[in-house]
Amino acid sequence: MTHPKDKLLDAALDHVPFDGWSAATFDAAVRDSGVDATVARAVCPRGAIDLAVACHIRGDTQMLERLKDQDLGAMRFRDRIAAAVRIRLEVITDKEVIRRSSALFALPQYLADGAKLIWGTCDHIWDALGDTSDDVNWYTKRATLSGVYSATVLYWLGDTSDDHADTWEFLDRRIDNVMQIEKAKAQVRDSPTLSKLMAGPNWVMSHIKAPTRFPKGDLPGSWTSPRR
Repeated sequence: MTHPKDKLLDAALDHVPFDGWSAATFDAAVRDSGVDATVARAVCPRGAIDLAVACHIRGDTQMLERLKDQDLGAMRFRDRIAAAVRIRLEVITDKEVIRRSSALFALPQYLADGAKLIWGTCDHIWDALGDTSDDVNWYTKRATLSGVYSATVLYWLGDTSDDHADTWEFLDRRIDNVMQIEKAKAQVRDSPTLSKLMAGPNWVMSHIKAPTRFPKGDLPGSWTSPRR
């Protein structure tokens, strides 16, 4: 049985390119989906805002399904990351919907929602790639990928090249930049002098643990679906 929120989202997607994630879109989604207005408000207390969140989460779910069919083990690790980000963008069927979502989550009152969604996407990617970090690296990996993902989405929105070839080249360059940072970190660890200078900060960071050690809750990187 299709959840009422899914019905509303399916109906809303026809209106978002024209009216954005607005009250008009939500009203049209209620009308077109046949979902009772009271039920619609119960599952989407913030109206179209909650549908925009649901749209992003749906994209994450579709990405994870496609990742299951990929032979990731045959790729270099940096290529696995690139493939996951590319798949996340390729599951999007209407670029204008994402353009409207980007505009919505750029508004001050919805910045936290947008940041949480991006972090959640990157958390899903790292989990799907088998990340086992449980210290400060858990946070730095997701923070770094959040920057790469956000920049790539913005570039993709303006990309008119065939098959978004320019976007994939942009993504590769951003990941190469990140790999250079990781290489520099390794050089610091291997340097007798620099490693001593970092002994204090490293000791502090060694006591930072990933929230995955604890029950899921309202912590960075964890997500509880608003429909539950």
